Amino acid sequence: MRVDEHGTRHSAGEPAATVQKAISTCGDVHVVLPAYNEAAALPPLLRRIADVELADRITVWVVDDGSSDGTGDCVAGVRGLDVRLVRHPVNLGLGQAVQSGLMAVLAEAAPDDVVIVMDADDTHDPAVIPALLKEISAGADVVICSRFVDGGDDSTAPRWRRLLSRGAAVVFGRVLQVDGVQDFTSGFRAYRVSLLRRAAAHWGERLVEERGFACMVELLLKLRHCAPVVSEIPLRLRYDRKPGPSKLRLGRTLVQYLLLLTRDKLAPVPFRKL
Repeated sequence: MRVDEHGTRHSAGEPAATVQKAISTCGDVHVVLPAYNEAAALPPLLRRIADVELADRITVWVVDDGSSDGTGDCVAGVRGLDVRLVRHPVNLGLGQAVQSGLMAVLAEAAPDDVVIVMDADDTHDPAVIPALLKEISAGADVVICSRFVDGGDDSTAPRWRRLLSRGAAVVFGRVLQVDGVQDFTSGFRAYRVSLLRRAAAHWGERLVEERGFACMVELLLKLRHCAPVVSEIPLRLRYDRKPGPSKLRLGRTLVQYLLLLTRDKLAPVPFRKL
């Protein structure tokens, strides 16, 4: 949900013609799916993406992060969708899968294109992709699908995971104070390619260094040096569609968050404007 300069609230349920007109300024769309052992979840997710109204403008980049269940083989035969495969021979973690996906996109994308990163476990609804693009067309550089704005919901997730997400939101919100962000750890986001390219020109292969779930916070912290406009839209998490157990490890993730905060406080600000 976003309030424009006239005080009008916009939602993902607007008529298709209105949404199409609003996103006409966006280029092509690149969806990055970091995937580790998601052979059960990936096919239905790809079918949902293929059903999105703008599917003819979407390229999906599946990053098979050393899976052992045939995840990479699931991309073959998807109809109505341009799907590319990036393979890691061994499991390198979520952060490096995101890094590989973003770099593959940046090697081909135009400056006005949009990158959307989603979880590959089918808990994120591709039907909100037009709403993400609408926010980009309205002037946002980063759009976060948020569980913590009006209309957001994560009630289908396990209680321990909900507590972790809310606790991280409180801590990061107070310590980091990034304007426009309530959900720091959401893995469902849209970015302008031009923004990512500016950041990648500075950090290069260090754009995403975290290996685990803290990578989403890390990327946001690095992008803030580019002074992006950030907005959020509601995310109704569909954890009930997840076919397997969570790969998030509570203790390990908490340590990663704490180390990330420490490094962020110690790291120097980029020496030049990004």
